[in-house]
Amino acid sequence: MRRTQVVVAGGGPVGLAAAVELGRRGIDCVVVEPRATVSHARPRCKTINVRTMEHLRRWGIAARLRARAPLSPEFSTDVVFCTSLAGPELSRFTGVLGLVPQGDRFPDVGQQAPQYLLEELLREVVDEIDSATLVLGHRVAGLVQEPDGVTVTVAGPDGTTETIAADYVLGCDGPRSTVRDAVGARYVGEHALRPNFGMVFSAPGLAERVRHGPAVQYWTVNPDAPALLGPLDRAGTWWIIAFDVDREAGERDGPALIEAVAGMPVDATVLSTDPWTARMQLVDTARVGRVFLAGDAAHLNPPFGGHGLNTGIGDAVDLGWKIAAVLQDWGGQGLLDSYESERRPVQDRVIKAASENMRTLAGDLVADDLDADTSAGETARRAAHRRIQETKSAEFHALDLVLDVDHRGSPVVADGAGERLPHAWLPDGRSLYDVLGPGYTLLARTGDGTAALREACRRRGVPLTVATLPDDGVVGHGRAAALLVRPDQHIAWSGPALPSDPTSLVDRVTGARAPIESDR
Repeated sequence: MRRTQVVVAGGGPVGLAAAVELGRRGIDCVVVEPRATVSHARPRCKTINVRTMEHLRRWGIAARLRARAPLSPEFSTDVVFCTSLAGPELSRFTGVLGLVPQGDRFPDVGQQAPQYLLEELLREVVDEIDSATLVLGHRVAGLVQEPDGVTVTVAGPDGTTETIAADYVLGCDGPRSTVRDAVGARYVGEHALRPNFGMVFSAPGLAERVRHGPAVQYWTVNPDAPALLGPLDRAGTWWIIAFDVDREAGERDGPALIEAVAGMPVDATVLSTDPWTARMQLVDTARVGRVFLAGDAAHLNPPFGGHGLNTGIGDAVDLGWKIAAVLQDWGGQGLLDSYESERRPVQDRVIKAASENMRTLAGDLVADDLDADTSAGETARRAAHRRIQETKSAEFHALDLVLDVDHRGSPVVADGAGERLPHAWLPDGRSLYDVLGPGYTLLARTGDGTAALREACRRRGVPLTVATLPDDGVVGHGRAAALLVRPDQHIAWSGPALPSDPTSLVDRVTGARAPIESDR
């Protein structure tokens, strides 16, 4: 029987991100993925948000993603609402989806890129990590839990099976999760009733004919083809979601839908189709013993706002460093217990926000005279503009939802801490995040008084980096003179001075249930 520390079921972006987080910390992990190659047929997520870019920066691969992304942030930061690509503009949002800098708020802007591009990069990164193994063309077929581990059955493409013994299993295997079924967890929530029909199509030269200039998204508000579309590259490849179109109609009328959206004749070739309905669901439990669920296996939300994949990456990071800490004996079981208490509110908040974004889609904005070159048309377009700005702004300017993730109340943070460490640019031009270590980091004005905390961490085996920063405004962000920052850049503790009882603090934030024997 093969032996590993962690089996990751599913090698999509979430499972691969978990393997990167684990593998970079020296944890032996095996990722089991049925697909031998990454398909470009369905781009799925197109927004890599600023929080995910912070994780990619921490892993040292943010620049690699940008280098291969077909559309740089300089291409456009706009979302346009129009009657068609050739018709009148109704409204516009600029600086959307975190694609423009906002001073100190974050170190890296977001990136428009299809999901498959991120997935291909993460496969490469996993292959570069000695302790991580990617097993392609295989699937997790079942598992059995024991008190001291999990036995996982893996099926190959020819139907033969093997077993892998692991300490923990991560179910990152999507909406049809075998792992979720195996542990008896289930989704709770709703399905949307309205169908949607996705397509990828090739239309070289179309971008140059668009009346409204470059944009990352165009929402077309017309009765024949209410839709959402955008470019995937500069070579004429586009994605589109046609609202209220079922599979049969979409397969039959795909080229006609594209022409209706364009508002002009288009020489388009449909490359792939993807009918779907939105789901607003959260699993009833994301942990059963040594098995955890993350990403789409744990939660599903409508795609409006671009939060689904990014929320899953956050799940993977949270689980990755905590499981590594436990396996390396410096983290207690309290860390694992905190997974649901920290991530479930985030997942629920995202589902609610995406559902609210779905309340107003292109078809809901259709009105008479929007295309008319008359005073009635001008009046209708002004009314449409007001409604669009009132109902859709939150969808494209959602950085509070992305960045203001708060773990106050978590059992492994202290003294009301838990928020993401506010970012700052240091006087030497570096990001504050670049001085953080791979474990915990103590940020303080001076090195005086840090010896006790260093010793408490040494005795517990907790990796600690100490950064002495002279600028009080940078260190304390106007609140504290000292901060203890977790591996995921969230603040575990902050205060006006270094703690008088550092051992208790270390035990609290690392999830230790009781002092070790030598300290009694």
